[in-house]
Amino acid sequence: MLALPASAETLRWASAGDALTLDPHSQNEGQTHTIRHQMYDALIIRDVTGAFEPSLATDWGPKADDPNVWVFNLRQGVKFHNGNDFTAEDVVFSYNRAKTPTSDMKELINSVVEVRAVDDYTVEMVTDGPNPILPANLTDLFIMDKDWTEENNTVKVQDFEGGEITYATTNVNGTGAYKLVSREPDVKTVMVRNDDYWGRDQFPMAYSDIVHTPIQNAATRVAALLSGEINFLQDVPVQDLERVSSADGLVVKTAPQNRVIFFGMNQGADDLEADNVDGKNPLADVRVRRAMSMAINRDAIKQVVMRGQSQPAGMIAPPFVNGWTAAMDGESKTDLAAAKALMAEAGYGDGFSIRLDCPNDRYINDEGICQAAVGMLGQIGITVNLDAIPKAQHFPKITEGKTDFYMLGWGVPTYDTEYIFNFLVHGREDSIGTWNGTGFDNDELDAKIKSLASNTNLEQRNADIADIWRVVQDEQLYIPIHHQVLNWAMGDNVGIEVDPENQPMIKHATVN
Repeated sequence: MLALPASAETLRWASAGDALTLDPHSQNEGQTHTIRHQMYDALIIRDVTGAFEPSLATDWGPKADDPNVWVFNLRQGVKFHNGNDFTAEDVVFSYNRAKTPTSDMKELINSVVEVRAVDDYTVEMVTDGPNPILPANLTDLFIMDKDWTEENNTVKVQDFEGGEITYATTNVNGTGAYKLVSREPDVKTVMVRNDDYWGRDQFPMAYSDIVHTPIQNAATRVAALLSGEINFLQDVPVQDLERVSSADGLVVKTAPQNRVIFFGMNQGADDLEADNVDGKNPLADVRVRRAMSMAINRDAIKQVVMRGQSQPAGMIAPPFVNGWTAAMDGESKTDLAAAKALMAEAGYGDGFSIRLDCPNDRYINDEGICQAAVGMLGQIGITVNLDAIPKAQHFPKITEGKTDFYMLGWGVPTYDTEYIFNFLVHGREDSIGTWNGTGFDNDELDAKIKSLASNTNLEQRNADIADIWRVVQDEQLYIPIHHQVLNWAMGDNVGIEVDPENQPMIKHATVN
């Protein structure tokens, strides 16, 4: 039985993976944001319902006489962890930093051409045309202390893909509810409550300390929970749900996640590095891509691999998101006979071999899903060699164009499919399309994607979104697998509600 004293104030929290870095602008990745959200603040955040919540900005809106300018009024009296005052200068500095080449956050503010301080507590953001959804792009853009960043020679955003380590990688000076005590990447991150936090009286902030421990092995995570070594588990293995939920002193909370799991295919290369076909690229043929999708039995993955804890997907957008439709989400069908016919028609009746790159510590049963796909694709003659590695090594393969066939999961914190298109559909340029590992590049479609940021005619905008989705679907740009379902487990005296972004905000937690 798990027995925690009622006065317990340390949250002993585990998840399958760790933050990739603490640099606020280096990596746009869910678990990385989750850890940073405890210590850094954004101007705006979302609550567990998805509604906007003021954070370092108390209110915001487009300027009455100029729709190209957004005005943000900042919270006064806020201090960074080192005692420095938070002002508009820090916002201007942070946003300009986030727009630099090594930042993985730059797509979020592509439309912002200037950030300026009107006074100490007013910031204006100038966009290249009216941008009605700008606030939705800001919820994971954290604010740094300009002076601290300069003093510690960490103005340049960490080059994560290049293997760079900087002061901001393992040190934090935010305005957030918790302060960093110690950081051992992939081992342990310890935080202590910031009793000078601007929201100290606004949020419960029941836990005086947080100890976050990444535990990749599923059995070890469950054992740690059952023994009382941890009292909050963010990633309950689906095969252990019944065991955990029936244990004395534990509760399991479940909710659909704002995330889709899918496979990407490099259709743009003339030849592939990871296959056995010389001189051409089988993935460049849409018939092959469709055949691969038809070979995947999503219902079998749901029942066998996910133990019922997933929702088969036909598009790479979650149902939470503007642009999602039930019709498109139902388009992925398993049909082995049709898949084999398409393979033969494309000239690959005898199949081919290819490597599948997969993370083993990022998504729920990620390696298990990939293993299942290996067998399913084998049924249409595609021999798949699986390479499952930690996310820290897996993700740079995608962003650096070093993978031909890969798993990726995508959440949409903006709740609008422009976010998906910017990262995953738009052709790769300096500050856009950075996670598009498919090689797909359509200038006409790119122009339509860019126009979404400034189209204030919502009816026309939604029609354009539907048109872009139709191309994505018809080109079989990706192979959607499923929408994830979240299962969080905790001691029955831990009060944390499941967040669809899979980002627990510990300042909201209570001790029951």
